[in-house]
Amino acid sequence: QEQLVESGGGLVQPGGSLRLSCAASGFVFSVYDMSWYRRAPGKERELVATIASAGNSSNYADSVKGRFTISRDNAKNTVALQMNSLNSEDTAVYYCHGRHFVHFSVEYWGRGTQVTVSS
Repeated sequence: QEQLVESGGGLVQPGGSLRLSCAASGFVFSVYDMSWYRRAPGKERELVATIASAGNSSNYADSVKGRFTISRDNAKNTVALQMNSLNSEDTAVYYCHGRHFVHFSVEYWGRGTQVTVSS
């Protein structure tokens, strides 16, 4: 069964850091582009960062450029999001997402992990 499981969320003070992880199972991880999305209260879902299946390219939302870094380990079937200089606007549920790099209709979602930035 295909599965994405996020971990690493929690409460952090403004200016702090968190590292989210997503463990994949049940599909061939190395042929999926992986992304992190987030949904803040009362807001639309936002694409935060994407990394290509081979790990050779990545893209970021303007709101997180220079602060967040996405990475993947195809040997361990994991993708991570390192988040630095967090602020209150980063408070959201963060979701791991995988999309097949050729067959775009094949995609999987994790259940999400809460990140709260507050003093």
